[in-house]
Amino acid sequence: MSKITKSSTAEYFAKNLQQVGFSSPLKAVLTTLKEGVDNSLDACEQAGILPDLEIEVTKVGTGSTKNTDLVKIVVEDNGPGIDPDDLAKVFGEYLASSKFGRGQCTRGQQGIGISAATTWAQMTNGRGVTVTSKTKGMRKALKAQIDVDIKSNHGLVRSKETIEWNKPHGTRVEFAMDGRIQLNGDGGLLTYIEGTVLVNPHLTINYKLAENDWVKIERVSNQSPDVPEATLPHPHTFKLGEFITHATLYGKVSVSKFLRSGFSRVSDQALQEMVKKHGLPKGLLDKALTGLSEDDYKKIFQAVQNTDLMAPSTRSVLTVGEESLSKSIQRLGETDFFAVVTRKPRICDFKPVVVEVALARFTSRNQDADSPVQLLRFANRVPLQFDKSGCAITWAIESVNWKSYGVQQPKDSLPLGPYVFAVSVTSPFIKFKNASKETIDASEELVQEIRLALIQAGQKLSRHIKREFKEADLERKLAHIEQFGPILVEKLAQLTGANEARRKKAEEGLKKILGRDSKDAIAELEEAEQRLAKQKAREARKSGEDDGGGGEDTVIYHGQVEDSAEAAGGTKKTTEKTTAKKAPPPPPPKSTVKGTEKTTGKKA
Repeated sequence: MSKITKSSTAEYFAKNLQQVGFSSPLKAVLTTLKEGVDNSLDACEQAGILPDLEIEVTKVGTGSTKNTDLVKIVVEDNGPGIDPDDLAKVFGEYLASSKFGRGQCTRGQQGIGISAATTWAQMTNGRGVTVTSKTKGMRKALKAQIDVDIKSNHGLVRSKETIEWNKPHGTRVEFAMDGRIQLNGDGGLLTYIEGTVLVNPHLTINYKLAENDWVKIERVSNQSPDVPEATLPHPHTFKLGEFITHATLYGKVSVSKFLRSGFSRVSDQALQEMVKKHGLPKGLLDKALTGLSEDDYKKIFQAVQNTDLMAPSTRSVLTVGEESLSKSIQRLGETDFFAVVTRKPRICDFKPVVVEVALARFTSRNQDADSPVQLLRFANRVPLQFDKSGCAITWAIESVNWKSYGVQQPKDSLPLGPYVFAVSVTSPFIKFKNASKETIDASEELVQEIRLALIQAGQKLSRHIKREFKEADLERKLAHIEQFGPILVEKLAQLTGANEARRKKAEEGLKKILGRDSKDAIAELEEAEQRLAKQKAREARKSGEDDGGGGEDTVIYHGQVEDSAEAAGGTKKTTEKTTAKKAPPPPPPKSTVKGTEKTTGKKA
């Protein structure tokens, strides 16, 4: 009979790294970058620091495995730093986390991802991660190499030294591993950075990818997100086994205290209802958890499930916000349309959820009108880039009839067109389909909530498309009249025997009717303003000669207010200036606006 042995958590994940996002060299690079960025952003937000991140992903040699490169991945932040005693736990020990089970909308929770990255680097390159960390109270930074002890699931500090670092506080992690760099596409690094920038308007990021130059994207919000309140789990989301396991965390306390302090929305009134309406023996409420039998747990659990409880609190969810999301879209390129929708917090499957949607059309991108829209998915403000087809977000988009909003859509597929669809789901208890957190489980309630947000955004898109169609139709009609109008005027002049002056006046009248005279009117106005500016300059110089000085008039210079004393310095400058009392405004511009009005979540 063979001897039964047991393996450590680290040993299990080392043999099954594909379960946590390391299934290929391409995914290994992206997952490592994502884990580093997630940890940096979470640390900065927990400390109330506006994050400044520096990222570098470059090829530095040939990998040890077939068809791979040796890739260096560096993530540096200005966060609070990591206590030297915790470095080995954070980077070298699985399931070591300060965020697990806290019921907050943090990016990372389980304490698996960054340790898996250390394991991959260690297995493919022989060494784990090099960490430089400095907390606020440290004069010098600590630099250490951390490996994973696979057999015992502990972090190993291979080398440690103190160094000078010009940052007051922060963390720098550096991995060298076998991998492949992909910049574009669903699994590309640029796509990941684009998504991260979109849902983190308070982020400044400076990055270098492969052979490209350094690129810096500045933050558009100086408001660090408020850390949401931690929330206790709702008892209706538990199975019996989970309920019993949860009870073991509370030791010898009474059942009534456990139910009130271990769950949300369990009040004294709810406990009375369990006794009066659902047959829970009153004596059980005063009994200690350590003295309960399996039958006792079943009775308590059944009474809890049969009692109507208030829905969970929604205060634990965190949103980007319509205003910040609208500003953040502008960082991705020039748009001629965008719509942003932030739904109110809702309860889906007894879990608080917030859904946000942004639709945009970028003029700076050459997207094919016959290709599917670009879909950006987010869970707790982290981009999801794999397994798109099985995600709740994709299901919700495909369930909407986009043809009714003016967008082409094949049956049961993503809509077509040069649009970007960004959908963010935020919740302290998001249910993923796998440990690598690549796709959101598609429950009916969640899909419906996402669908409602998409419909709201689709209505705004529909109004914009209809407005564009009307403007294009009007332009076509005006162009048609403009083409044949002069011929009509010419023939009428011949029939009526009108002279040249009368014919010219008729053509000018036709232009005015069509709104095509605005350019001429603007040119005449600019000429008049120049003459007026020259006259003012002459008067200012003459006044200076008479009394040796001059008053100060307010002058508008290309939209900026300046002093007329400076304006009098030369005629070349003054030819572009106008006084505050401007000439009458030009006639309304031609009616053919090219659909450049942007639609935000609020009415324009």
